[in-house]
Amino acid sequence: MQETIVPVLPQGLAAFDLSERVAVVTGASSGIGRSFASAIVQAGGKVVVSARREDRLKDLVAELGADNASYVVCDVGDHQSLPEMAMQTNNVFGAPDIVVNVAGNTVRKQAEDLTPQEFLDVIKVQLMAPLHVAQQFVPGMKEKGWGRIINIGSITTSHALPGTTAYAACKSGVAGLTRAMAKDWGPFGITVNAICPGFFATELTAPVVADEKRWRGNAERTFIGRNGVTEDMHGALVMLCSEAGRYISGQMLYVDAGFTAN
Repeated sequence: MQETIVPVLPQGLAAFDLSERVAVVTGASSGIGRSFASAIVQAGGKVVVSARREDRLKDLVAELGADNASYVVCDVGDHQSLPEMAMQTNNVFGAPDIVVNVAGNTVRKQAEDLTPQEFLDVIKVQLMAPLHVAQQFVPGMKEKGWGRIINIGSITTSHALPGTTAYAACKSGVAGLTRAMAKDWGPFGITVNAICPGFFATELTAPVVADEKRWRGNAERTFIGRNGVTEDMHGALVMLCSEAGRYISGQMLYVDAGFTAN
């Protein structure tokens, strides 16, 4: 068997440089998605941001600069709309090198109260969309022989929390999905990983943040005594998107200050 020739890794911080790279980030109208789009531009990349709320996307593009960012309005839970979303995305800066699947939703109910439709609504966005969004852009990655796909897991990927039946089931599924995607697409130079955040203040976690006792207890369970801010995940994101993370694939990277290890 002929050994693969490995390109020389850029030295120092150049290994983390995203110049000449194009990313698409879903769920970018707020929270983690918005923050991740900013991190990619700060690392030198260009980004197409996608979500349902056009006004917020316009604001984000204005903040990042039209030379660095553009937007496409899309509901990733509507899987039939994804080819059109991909076509619009490809027409901006060219076919993306990086897909970051952040779009999310949830239903906070006890297991006995969850309806089939509520469960399905979460599955469509949290578990199915990461695959079906990535499928749109993998052909372009295969042509280049280079690609990065980042999914979003959760501490519920491995730990049970109250009232998260649908969410936890999907986030556990994201672990298997990520490994399977990494296995299938690895031979084409594409890595697939998941970032699993701890507790961060976002729209999705607003009910938890509002519960001061619970929010404080979550902070106390970490090894450093505080809950996260979205910038705490920028290093993990840029590493996994860049040459620095080229030998990492099929992994769940917990960014939770030790919450799940405590």
